Amino acid sequence: MAEIERVQAEYQLWLDSADEQTKQELEAIRGDAKEVEDRFYRDLEFGTGGMRGVVGAGTNRMNEYTVGRASQGLANSLLQDKGRSHSVVIAYDSRNKSPEFAQEAALVLAANGVEAYVFESLRPTPELSFAVRELGASAGIVVTASHNPPEYNGYKVYGPDGGQIVAETAAAVISEINKLDLFTSVKRIDRAAAEQKGLLHWLGEEMDKKFIHAVTSVSPNPQTAKEMGDKVKIVYTPLHGSGNLSVRRALKEIGFTQVHVVPEQEQPDALFRTVKSPNPEERAAFTLAVELAKQIDADLIIGTDPDCDRMGAVVRDASGEYNVLTGNQSGAIMVHYLLSSLKDRGAIPANGAVIKTIVTSEMGAVIAKSFGVEVMNTLTGFKYIGEKMTEFDQTKSHTFLFGYEESYGYLAGNYARDKDAVVASMLISEAAAYYKKQGKTLYDVLLSLYEEYGYFLEKLESRTLKGKEGLEKIKGIMDDWRQNPPKAVNGAEVVEVLDYSLGIQGLPKENVLKYVLSDGSWFTLRPSGTEPKIKVYFAVKGTSTEDSKVRIAGLSEAVLARVDA
Repeated sequence: MAEIERVQAEYQLWLDSADEQTKQELEAIRGDAKEVEDRFYRDLEFGTGGMRGVVGAGTNRMNEYTVGRASQGLANSLLQDKGRSHSVVIAYDSRNKSPEFAQEAALVLAANGVEAYVFESLRPTPELSFAVRELGASAGIVVTASHNPPEYNGYKVYGPDGGQIVAETAAAVISEINKLDLFTSVKRIDRAAAEQKGLLHWLGEEMDKKFIHAVTSVSPNPQTAKEMGDKVKIVYTPLHGSGNLSVRRALKEIGFTQVHVVPEQEQPDALFRTVKSPNPEERAAFTLAVELAKQIDADLIIGTDPDCDRMGAVVRDASGEYNVLTGNQSGAIMVHYLLSSLKDRGAIPANGAVIKTIVTSEMGAVIAKSFGVEVMNTLTGFKYIGEKMTEFDQTKSHTFLFGYEESYGYLAGNYARDKDAVVASMLISEAAAYYKKQGKTLYDVLLSLYEEYGYFLEKLESRTLKGKEGLEKIKGIMDDWRQNPPKAVNGAEVVEVLDYSLGIQGLPKENVLKYVLSDGSWFTLRPSGTEPKIKVYFAVKGTSTEDSKVRIAGLSEAVLARVDA
């Protein structure tokens, strides 16, 4: 009863204190007890990277009040360091309310004497990472919900190295946020006053030029693109997001002249009307791109998600059909292409390193090691790869060559500290040109890599469990597997249980369970940190394509039967 009363009190506070538009939205749900509870049963969680939620009124929603409070908390955290002036770079994507949330963040920061550098229109997340480094800013903010459904938006915070903030920094920001009242503790200034005082600056073409130059400078084999740029046909879809101009510009500058953009998906659209989900991990997102590819006989299809930090590729097989590559497959191809090109030039550094996550395929690792390159593992999330890169900068122990994760995030080069679909689009296009010159498609290359390194196959299954009940269900699943680990799965003995919540293998603690089986296969249970999902990752290595398919089908069926019970 006390919980119901608390929720109702919070609801009434908003009705009494919010602006008129917000009040009208809340009045419309007055009779819906479950909706009121979902909006007010908790504060929208600010995790280690920021917050993400459904756009709307309430403490458990993304709105100007929750964004303002987070920005005031960030400002207070930065101002603890009184020995210097502070600045924050802000970027945003095509989602609902993204420009408004970006401006709200900027004006709250400005009201606290923190300079805000805001991109004049939507830009890729990796350009934000680059700009933080380029300007020597104290922090960065990206307003995005990546590839989540249209009703979501989010707020990610970056540190001065251009990477998503680390746990210690996040804890300091969260501590400041928790001290604040949504309606009385947040300082604001209007736009004209912020500009007049030199506290609000706008970023545009000058930063764009620098970013694209940084991306194209990563090319390991620019001559190939110049020679083959008019012979490789590429279809590109930005999926209504922020990649359109940047990806096309990078491809053009490196030498590709046959780039065809899917016209129906070229312009920003907060509702993503042409797709069920703006996610390049899903084949359905490429339906229009495949139609265009068939019309023009394209060699390669590229898709980027709304904030352009994830890239998906589609390649043509021997029968002429277009196949969506998994993140692991694209990663393996790019690792092989990058290292082959560097080897041809005698340019692989002695201390070169490739970084991947604990749920990413071992195939790219095996390839990298065959070139004498060290491979390191991090927890899931590109921020951990970025942390490792910054560590390399400080210690000079390794030269970063490539970082990637199975969820379509890739980075080559040292100009950013987050995954970049712009550089990934360039690299996969270059690889297509490099191998086309040898008479091969990227699908041919993938098959030859399997033959040489092993028939690796991976699979990801997710279970979306929304709301308060969903969170409790996810917790129950993790508790069950942790307390009652299986002795065998699908006929193979469990030989190792890795509970990353204990802080193992020198990694930070995280609520992830990994089970390694006697036949070399493995599976991992991981609640998403940004979505109401539990993710289950599967991986096998078979003796042939067919053998791998049989193995992974049996493994996933056995595990999911228990997860879904």
